[in-house]
Amino acid sequence: MTDMKARVSWVDGMMFTAESGSGHAIVLDGAPENGGRNIGIRPMELMLIGLAGCTAFDVVLILKRGREPVTDCVVEVEAERAPTDPKVFTSIHLKYRLSGQGLSPEKVERAIQLSKEKYCSASIMLGQVVDITHSWTVDPRPAA
Repeated sequence: MTDMKARVSWVDGMMFTAESGSGHAIVLDGAPENGGRNIGIRPMELMLIGLAGCTAFDVVLILKRGREPVTDCVVEVEAERAPTDPKVFTSIHLKYRLSGQGLSPEKVERAIQLSKEKYCSASIMLGQVVDITHSWTVDPRPAA
């Protein structure tokens, strides 16, 4: 049984349109040196965006359910890739920046760990083949 679907269709050059089963679309494209026009997200970038989005969603949801005063959450991703094909990720680092007056550092760390170990499907899958590390900061001021 299929829970999710997606469709990728070639447009021209190295540009594709990607449509999700939920009805959303994005453009994928390659770098000019690979025949692309550089007008869309690269597929491997999209994988990192998916990872960051998945864990950000979890962390905010866990903190909100714990009645923590979270007002902002930004997850920056840095990844290294192998120099030769297949250019797989060799390391990924997630940098969480959270804001909220009175936000508990212990609960932030716990939310990040729960996301990494229990809830974030992307993190758990990628974590099977690449080392994923994280760091975080909390700005006690409310978001502007």
